Amino acid sequence: MAHKNYSLFHSAMQKLASSRPGAWFFSRTQHHFDRVFLSLTNNKATMTGILAGLPVIILTSTGAKSGLPRTTPLLFIQDPTDPNKMAIIASNWGQSHHPAWYYNLKANPQATGSINGRRDSYIAHEAKGNEYNQFWQLAVDTYVGYPLYKQRVGQRHIP
Repeated sequence: MAHKNYSLFHSAMQKLASSRPGAWFFSRTQHHFDRVFLSLTNNKATMTGILAGLPVIILTSTGAKSGLPRTTPLLFIQDPTDPNKMAIIASNWGQSHHPAWYYNLKANPQATGSINGRRDSYIAHEAKGNEYNQFWQLAVDTYVGYPLYKQRVGQRHIP
């Protein structure tokens, strides 16, 4: 599959975000920016969606330790053959550890997600085998950062 066609601006923003300095910066600030965008757009848009042109789900999971609701905007990958199936990639900006939401979903797989203001319930599972390979290829075709993140994580498997 070929990479999706993004505007020059969206492509530049994706390359910036996936660079080492960009990933470092955005991994520490993105969620703050997204909270502002979500508030201004009634939970319908994020900075990632607007500036990078990427599909975003607002995931609400239950904290693995706290039991409290945890909301995180995440890039999602839609299954082109089944619109009810999607994947979120636990790349954590290419860091050496999994993101907190990954542990939350492992402990409590029931979650809610909002896409463009439409909220649904989901049950998460970790993709393996052919399902993993299919979604990984779709992820690489969607966002240029994923192959770079895979190189940076070393031995860590990106679920």
